[in-house]
Amino acid sequence: MLLTWLTKYRDFGLLLLRVGLGAMFVFVHGWPKLKAGPETWKTVGAAMKNLGIHFAPEMWGLLAALSEFGGGILLILGLLFRPACGALAFTMAVAATLLYKPAGSLSAASQPVELGIVFLALLLIGPGRYSLDKS
Repeated sequence: MLLTWLTKYRDFGLLLLRVGLGAMFVFVHGWPKLKAGPETWKTVGAAMKNLGIHFAPEMWGLLAALSEFGGGILLILGLLFRPACGALAFTMAVAATLLYKPAGSLSAASQPVELGIVFLALLLIGPGRYSLDKS
């Protein structure tokens, strides 16, 4: 029963989580990759080789950048929230393979694994009351 009074702030907590994570993905992850162009997209997209997909690495890198940028915006707005969380979770799974493969250590891939878990949890929880989806 300790701190149960905080339950009334659940939707505000979800808003804070959505805006904080969304802003990080828009400005720290997505936009820099979009701005960097095809060479960066090719490097990022090369992670798909770890899943057995060897064609069009530029396209996969661009899709990852769009997932992070657009997904971050949708996360902030709480619009198309669950599809955005799914796309971001998949992007984090691929990023985890990129970091895990050379090191052979889960600790090397811990950040995308942790973020993937957060996105899967948010997919299940929903955006909360303060969102354009209002689920």
